[in-house]
Amino acid sequence: MTAALPWPLVVGLVAPLGLAIGSFLNVVVHRVPLGLSVVHPPSACPQCRQPVRGRDNVPVLSWLLLRGRCRDCRTPIPVRYPLVEAGTAVLLVAVALHLQDVALVLAVLPVAAAGVALALIDLEHQRLPFAISGVALVLALPGVVADQLGSSPAAPLWQLLAGLAAWVGVYAGTWLLTGGRGMGLGDVVLAPVLGLALGALGLGPALVGLMAGFVLGALVGVLLLSTGRLRRGERLPHGPFMLLGAAVGVFAGEPIASAYLSLTGLS
Repeated sequence: MTAALPWPLVVGLVAPLGLAIGSFLNVVVHRVPLGLSVVHPPSACPQCRQPVRGRDNVPVLSWLLLRGRCRDCRTPIPVRYPLVEAGTAVLLVAVALHLQDVALVLAVLPVAAAGVALALIDLEHQRLPFAISGVALVLALPGVVADQLGSSPAAPLWQLLAGLAAWVGVYAGTWLLTGGRGMGLGDVVLAPVLGLALGALGLGPALVGLMAGFVLGALVGVLLLSTGRLRRGERLPHGPFMLLGAAVGVFAGEPIASAYLSLTGLS
């Protein structure tokens, strides 16, 4: 593994970056499903169409100072915006502090950030845009390669490839066997992104993350069906559960895998 960074430096670097990325993700979540550019035109109030001023575009702080309303027409600004900004910052800091390795942080952070946007889009539109998954994959690759080329990689290459193959095999196989009815193609495209990031941490995190996504999805599905909030035949977006499962793999995959092997006598 490459050299770790001191935690104050990690927080000082990643927290502001996370806030800025969260602000950009708000744009991505709004524009990408509509097929709009995420860079042009500049952000504007959807009600009065006035462009957002620079001083009103500071993550979280601007929303608080404006009391959650547009400066010009006083239209309420959804609380989702500062929550996404702050939540992204907290998530990225948590990932960086947990991994404490430069190469792994570079590999996982892009996937974690993209996951925020993908989860929100899938919940609202039942879509996982290929462009976001593709960008996350491209941005994660340098960190994965740097870790593998280091003197002591977090996981041997065979574990990385096995974790990647497990994710791709399960999702692509399910899609093929069900003719696309079991899950969307967006889930299949996201699978190698998550498999690569988790595989870089080891086979245990990759397999735990893979299984956790299905378990969480099944539990929530049963709960929603039993309470009448989901009707039989209705599709429950699976992307958020893939991403939650991947988070379980990142933060608890290794101890869960070790505990399972110990209980079954396979360790």
